[in-house]
Amino acid sequence: MCNLYSMTSSQQAIRDLMQVMEDNVGNLPPLPAIYPDSMAPVVRQPEGGERELTMMRWGMPGPEQYGGHPVTNIRNTASPHWRRWLGTVNRCLVPVTSFSEWEDTKPRKTPVWFALSEERPLFAFAGIWTRWRGMRGTKANPVDGEHELYGFLTCEPNEVVGAIHPKAMPVLLTTPDEFDTWLESPWDIARQLQRPLPDADMLAVAKGSRADPANG
Repeated sequence: MCNLYSMTSSQQAIRDLMQVMEDNVGNLPPLPAIYPDSMAPVVRQPEGGERELTMMRWGMPGPEQYGGHPVTNIRNTASPHWRRWLGTVNRCLVPVTSFSEWEDTKPRKTPVWFALSEERPLFAFAGIWTRWRGMRGTKANPVDGEHELYGFLTCEPNEVVGAIHPKAMPVLLTTPDEFDTWLESPWDIARQLQRPLPDADMLAVAKGSRADPANG
């Protein structure tokens, strides 16, 4: 389960690659370590509108029968709980430069970072988002009110990720055509993107740091 990732590309790089027309983020600093419940940049496309870059909080509302706890990674898209958010209006792109999975080492797990190359080019997770009202944030800094929340899809891991985390990996989108398909196509087409990235298209780039060491 991916519960740590990095986004250190510039806003202009996001706007250019993901064809963003409206930027509501303000000044976006490098984010070398994004954890659950953090605010991070997301690209969405309102129905009939232009693509927008905005900030959302990581963690979708979880199923009530399991306590409703925030869920960062979504695998079972056949579940009624998740199906409601699989239409184009609730799909989004989550900009990323690298992500971490935890190697099961002793005495404690070790973070291993993955990227498309050593240069950490920009890509996206296949995300979904929703508006939700309630309490989020930490116990020390709770935030009550309406939140815009996001999570992203996972799939079977490829061999690169599976060597460290054999259960799953995030769904990675790397081309403008894939971005368009995810944001604009009917679900029976978009769902085909829920697959592992080929082994040759990514690699492990760092190990042992809780922030991608290439970016801080």
